[in-house]
Amino acid sequence: MTDYGHDLLFGTFTTPTAANAEAVVALAQLADRAGLDLVTFQDHPYQPAFLDAWTLLSYLAARTERIHLVPNVLNLPLRQPVVIARSAASLDILSGGRVELGMGTGAFWDAIEASGGRRLTPGQGVSALAEAIEIVREIWAVDRPGGVHQRGAWYSADGAKRGPAPVHSIGIWLGAYKPRMLRLTGSAADGWLPSLGYLKGGPSDLINLNAQIDAGAEEAGREPQAVRRLLNIGGTFAPVARGLLNGPASRWAEDLAEISLEYGVGGYILAADDGATIQRYAEDVAPAVRELVAAERERRAQTAVTARDVAMEELEREFVAAAAGERGDASPPAAPALAPGLGLVPTPDDGIRLSDERLFEEDTRPLAPLPPAGVIYTDTGRAVGAHLIEVHDHLRQELAQVREIIVQVRQGAMEVGDARSTINDMTMRQNEWTLGAYCASYCRVVTGHHSLEDEAIFPHLRASDEGLAPVIDRLEDEHVIIHEVLEGVDAALVRFILQPDDFSELQEAVDVLTDTLLSHLSYEERELVEPLARFGFYGNQV
Repeated sequence: MTDYGHDLLFGTFTTPTAANAEAVVALAQLADRAGLDLVTFQDHPYQPAFLDAWTLLSYLAARTERIHLVPNVLNLPLRQPVVIARSAASLDILSGGRVELGMGTGAFWDAIEASGGRRLTPGQGVSALAEAIEIVREIWAVDRPGGVHQRGAWYSADGAKRGPAPVHSIGIWLGAYKPRMLRLTGSAADGWLPSLGYLKGGPSDLINLNAQIDAGAEEAGREPQAVRRLLNIGGTFAPVARGLLNGPASRWAEDLAEISLEYGVGGYILAADDGATIQRYAEDVAPAVRELVAAERERRAQTAVTARDVAMEELEREFVAAAAGERGDASPPAAPALAPGLGLVPTPDDGIRLSDERLFEEDTRPLAPLPPAGVIYTDTGRAVGAHLIEVHDHLRQELAQVREIIVQVRQGAMEVGDARSTINDMTMRQNEWTLGAYCASYCRVVTGHHSLEDEAIFPHLRASDEGLAPVIDRLEDEHVIIHEVLEGVDAALVRFILQPDDFSELQEAVDVLTDTLLSHLSYEERELVEPLARFGFYGNQV
């Protein structure tokens, strides 16, 4: 079950018959008035019975108001990449940002060759398309210095000037079915545009095809959600349901909603050459699909919230039951995984407190928003989330060593020489061998960790998801409190050096640090490991 969480798009695929041009235009205008999102046309420049795709789309940009215009898909062997880029950007400017760019490797090679194009093998076609995509994006990248210098085996641009830039981010959607094309879609495209009629096994074929796109995206360091999944469809409206997309509008809506929720499709383009079908599709099918998908996504989100609440309540009960004796003697239960498919478990707060002083209102801590439905985590993203836990584990281990040294020195179980040797093995600063120096070094490590989060990581997360703002605000407030506690430890160390026989103040200061820091680290892991797996420590990391 894969739902990439995209808003749903609905459009048409009308035959661009030159002999019936007025009707073609009228159907596009109908789709526009009916509230559909896309109007798309096939591109076969060698076919004299069809209107030229770019000319038709340009004409329709002036005859429609809001609908987006898409070649489905552009015949690359008869279209030069620099010209494609400038044509798409120009039409996007003239239409007010209503162009998307469907592209393919080409087919019907006899006709292509007869029209002056090069005959390519399937493998060559994929390589040529990859080169063309790079050139198109470079032409649009007007913020980069100099001209475009892309030299490929099939397409080159050596010194071509950049621009114009489109007024919105034009999506590049690829028609793809074979492994290399699917991986190229994942690594370089913004959308995937196959046809249901070409899927021999029906919608279930999308599982394997999506997996190959996802793999291509992850290999390129992209999130699979970056690639919108669309589907060219055909069907028949009938009073009684007889199969997939063959029946009343309500059955169509159920079929398409299931494909979206189970196979991740975020857009449907209906092949239709009559107004009644387009009207019914726009009025009776598209809104119903959106409603069904929204309801199911909400139900899944609520189920996830309920499961999380139940799990946290159960953990709290188990923590209380386990909270007997000194910290470390109890065996707290394992925490639940943060999200399906993430595979990371936050370190639980065992609920044990060594001091009577309470510096946090733990019951009022805000929660991070749930991850989007169907989110898929990359290996890089998981590594980022795991790294936060690893850093925290290091801080916990160092804190435990600080506490152990205090106990052993106080009990006379450790001589100064032995303490020096032990601390030399523990700290990176080999000359900081005394108890006070080691504790001070640990305090600096904690301070440095929090400073990095406050100055770099937190602003990035806040910009990536506004819903994280309350959690980040709270974590930053707790950083201030922890820094004050660290100053208290430092002051207690100074007094301990002056009065080495009195451990009580230092012991209390370290107990307060232990309570506040371990509580804070557990809270931070619980709320930020999952967002970090989606957004990384900095932009474009995952």
